[in-house]
Amino acid sequence: MRFRRKYKTPAVINHGVIPLNLVDIAFFLVMVIVALFVVEVPPKKAIMFVTLQYNVTYTIDDNSEQFDFYDYGPKDIATISFYMLVAIKVHAVIQECILDKINRYLQLSKPEQSKFNESGQLALFYLFSFIWGASILNAEEFTMNLTSFWKDYPFSRMLFQEKFFYICQIAYWLHALPELYFQEVQKEDIPRQLCYICLYITHISGAYILNLQHLGLILVVPHYLVEFIFHALRLFYFPDENMQKGFIIWALLFIMVRLLTLTVSVLTFGFGLARAESPGFSIADGNFNILPVRIGCLSAVCSTQAWMMWRFVNFQLKKWREHVKDQIPEKKPANPKKKRTKKEPGKLEEENNLQKNKPPGMEEVEPLSCRPHTMRNRPSRLLRYSDDMNSFSAVIM
Repeated sequence: MRFRRKYKTPAVINHGVIPLNLVDIAFFLVMVIVALFVVEVPPKKAIMFVTLQYNVTYTIDDNSEQFDFYDYGPKDIATISFYMLVAIKVHAVIQECILDKINRYLQLSKPEQSKFNESGQLALFYLFSFIWGASILNAEEFTMNLTSFWKDYPFSRMLFQEKFFYICQIAYWLHALPELYFQEVQKEDIPRQLCYICLYITHISGAYILNLQHLGLILVVPHYLVEFIFHALRLFYFPDENMQKGFIIWALLFIMVRLLTLTVSVLTFGFGLARAESPGFSIADGNFNILPVRIGCLSAVCSTQAWMMWRFVNFQLKKWREHVKDQIPEKKPANPKKKRTKKEPGKLEEENNLQKNKPPGMEEVEPLSCRPHTMRNRPSRLLRYSDDMNSFSAVIM
């Protein structure tokens, strides 16, 4: 009987095909939302995805100038989902047009390639976010007066740039969750990346919902600067491992930013908002200035900074131990010399007496290898040939 070969049916959904299809699906959804402006669709349904919602306009009696402010609400979920699709498409373009070409040139291994892609994406995002956030701080002049973090709380009204910054931040970190699968991140790196992605989403969303936008900006901008320096140095470290001097500057800035974050948080939650505490708790007015909320926010910030410092110290100690271990030369084990055992004089006399008293015919037969032979004293052909070759080479030289 013939055995039939079993052919495996190809998978309909392949892991290598899904990332490309995801980018195409995201781009298709973005184009559908944009096309809603052309088709006869109620404009509010299409604008809800693209533009910012909850616009409030204020006019001053003396001047006819109008000021546009923004609040937050449930419709922001639609806006965040749209810009999340845009982030997926931008992520794919950066990966395909920049990082993949550099990876082909450097020819890195798969673990190094995964970390290189991660640092490349994050370095560009941190640089863009730092420049954008610093421009908002400069325009609003938040850094000139520390009391602006808690004075006139709640800050229920935001400017366009401020709200759009938070919308894009939340959308980017939400898009990073499916990218863990679609970028084929290694299993050992998934818990680490998932941890800091969830921390970013929690802290940025908390600052946005609790009307602590000013405090969130002043804390996230220097943090993004430090993270950009780290990932930029990491990109240069993969092709050349000798470039490690820049990490010393990063370590100093990392510690300074942690101290700055703790100082500003304690001043804001422990002293500023505590003195300006309002009597009631109102979700409609956006007032969350009560003791449990302040304690929860301060404990979240302090615990996160302590966890980051703990990981930083452990990492530095590990590197220091490896450096010290490499500098100490390994001691080679000494070869124990075999000590010659001296025979006692009594044993030597016994052996001599035994050899003398041996009966005839019992003498030790000398092995063949030890017998003198005429052919053994003659030089072999190989030796003669080698001598001839040596003399021939000597003549040539």
